[in-house]
Amino acid sequence: MAAPSPRSRQTAGRPTAKKPKKESIFNKKITFGGGGMPAMKEADVLLFTGELADLLEAGMTLGEALGCLANQGEEDSAQRAVCKDLTSRIVNGESFSDAVAHHPKTFQPLYANMIRAGEASGAMVDVLRRLVEHYERSDSMRAKIKGALRYPCFVLGFGVVAVIITMKVIIPKFQKVFEQLGGQLPGATRALMDITDFVNSWKGAVLGIVLALVTVWLVKWVKTPSGRRKVDTWKLKMPLVKGIVACGAYSTLAYTLKTLLTNGVNVLNALKIAEDTCENAVIADALHTARKRVTDGTSISGPLATSGVFPRLMTDMLAVGERAGDLSSSLGHIGTRYQKEMDANIKTFTEMLPMVLLFVLAGVIGFIIFAIFSAVFAVSNSLGA
Repeated sequence: MAAPSPRSRQTAGRPTAKKPKKESIFNKKITFGGGGMPAMKEADVLLFTGELADLLEAGMTLGEALGCLANQGEEDSAQRAVCKDLTSRIVNGESFSDAVAHHPKTFQPLYANMIRAGEASGAMVDVLRRLVEHYERSDSMRAKIKGALRYPCFVLGFGVVAVIITMKVIIPKFQKVFEQLGGQLPGATRALMDITDFVNSWKGAVLGIVLALVTVWLVKWVKTPSGRRKVDTWKLKMPLVKGIVACGAYSTLAYTLKTLLTNGVNVLNALKIAEDTCENAVIADALHTARKRVTDGTSISGPLATSGVFPRLMTDMLAVGERAGDLSSSLGHIGTRYQKEMDANIKTFTEMLPMVLLFVLAGVIGFIIFAIFSAVFAVSNSLGA
C-alpha cells in the first residue's frame, strides 16, 4: 500500500473546513459611521437624489455624477462634503450602498437598503426615482400636518398673549379707577379683579415658574422611551388627532413597505427598515413584534392584526394582497386610502379647530369686557344716585 503523501499527513486529523456560505446582499449588515460629517437636510437629499438620477440617466458613471454634484453649491455646504466623501469611498472600491450607509444622519436606513436593491437588480435609476417619490410623498404629508397645526397655534398664542396683556396692563388701570370711585362692584368684576390680583402677585409668579418647570420636564419626558410611547399611544387614540397623525403613519408605513418590496427587499428586512424609520414608537414596537412572528417570510397580515395597533381594514387589505400574491399593490391601495382619509381629516381639523379656539377666546375676552362694563355701569349709577 502506498505511503500517504506529506500533504495528506499534514491534513490528517484536522476538521475539514466548511465552504463559507454566500451571504445574501439583503442580509448584509450595514455599519453606520461617518462621525463628524455634516448632515444634509431632507429637502437637499430629495434634490440630490433627483439630480443623481438625471445624471446617471444621461450616461454618466456613478463616480462622475457624484463628482459633478460635489462641485455644486457653496464651498462649505453639507452636500459638497457628503458628495466628496461618497466619491472618495467609491473610488477606493466601496459600493454605493456601503458608502451611503456611512452617513446615517443624511440617509435613512431605507435609503441605503433601496440603493443596495438597485445595485443587485441593476436598476439604479429606477430605484432613485422611487426614492424621490417616497421623499416627496413624506414631505407632502409632513407639510400638510404642519400646515393644519400652524393657524390654530397662531390663534391660540395670540389669544393667550392678548389675555396676559389685558390682565397685566389694562385691568389694573380700571381697578385703580374703581377703587378711587368706591361703591359695590358686581360679582363678575370682583372675580376678575381677584384673578388679576393673583396673576400680578408673587403667587402668580410662583405659579408661572412652576408651570414653566413642568413644561420643561414634560418636554424632556416626551423624549424618553416611556414618554414617547405614552404620547404616541395618545396620538393613536385621541379622536381629533388620530384622524391626522394615525392615518399619516399608516399611509407612510404602507408606502415604505411597498417601495422596499417592489425593489426586491424581502419581507423581513422590509419590516426591519420600516421599524427603524417609523416615527411612532407604538407602531414601531408592533412592527418589531410582527417581524419576530413572521416565520415563513411572506405573511405579515396575521402578526400585524394580532398587535391591535393597526385598523382591521388595513390588515384585511394586506391579507387580500397576500392571497392574491400581489402584496405591493395592496400596500399601494392602503397608502392611497389612508392618505385620502388624512387629507379629509386635515380639512375638517382646519375648519373646526380655529372655530373652537375663537369661541373659547371670545368667551374669555367677552367675560373681561362684561366684567369691566358692568362695573362702569354700576359705578355710574351709584354716582348718579
